[in-house]
Amino acid sequence: MGRHRLELSAGVIPRAIARAITGGRLSVCKLAAAWITLLAGLVSGGASAEELVADYTAYWAGLPAAQIRLKLSDAATAYQDEIEIRSEGLPRLITHFRVKAQAGGRLVPGRPAEPSHYDALYDVRRWRNSRIAMRFVAHDGAVVAERAAEDNSRKALLAEKYRRDIADPLTAFETVRAEIAAHDRAPDTAFVVPVYDGTRRFDVVGHILPKAKQSPGVLRLALNLRPIAGFKGQSKVDGDPDDAPRPVAVTVTDDQRLLPISMTLRVFYLPLVIQLDRVCPGTKECAG
Repeated sequence: MGRHRLELSAGVIPRAIARAITGGRLSVCKLAAAWITLLAGLVSGGASAEELVADYTAYWAGLPAAQIRLKLSDAATAYQDEIEIRSEGLPRLITHFRVKAQAGGRLVPGRPAEPSHYDALYDVRRWRNSRIAMRFVAHDGAVVAERAAEDNSRKALLAEKYRRDIADPLTAFETVRAEIAAHDRAPDTAFVVPVYDGTRRFDVVGHILPKAKQSPGVLRLALNLRPIAGFKGQSKVDGDPDDAPRPVAVTVTDDQRLLPISMTLRVFYLPLVIQLDRVCPGTKECAG
């Protein structure tokens, strides 16, 4: 395959998993569609927060590619979510990839989550300490995503019309969970969530599969990315363009938590599978 092709194949999965968070190509943004379903149930009563930690392993073509840790902290009126992705195996040797993203905002019953901030810091062999930092501010009757001073993104900011009344990738899963819960997890329910990841604007188009395709104890969803702005066309290097369709098959627990059990999609025409390893009530309990 040659050295260049080997590096591309070995490095694509950790980059693919994280570019949905860090602002990369759409082959990664489909991972955003998978991750937006990640949300534990809301904590009832009081203002005290409860933390839930979920660990996942990503496999590409059957081989381990990355470790993923999701932290969810919800109170009655607010949320603070975090995700960390670390490459492993051959991808780690080649890319040394790691990303950590955080998002927070308000929770209002009967309305989509209202983000206040989104920050993603990532390291990869070619770029160190690359940061996306967004703040959500009121402007002309809408909430607009603006870049903070510490943002060092290399791409131009999209026009304001693409940054109005949207969710960041982490807040988006709060909105998806709320959409599913609002329809009482009814089969054939459809929804659309507008998302902006700091450089690209896309819609997450979701559909709860028909009753005939469901199984006891789990809920099956089909998610897809609809590119809106900020995507490139066909790539001559890898043949997997930014604006290609990105379907994701998702299985979640059929309960109030709607916690993802598995996610399957294709990256460079081979299957990428993300599987739940364990769930803990807090970071200390998930240590090791």
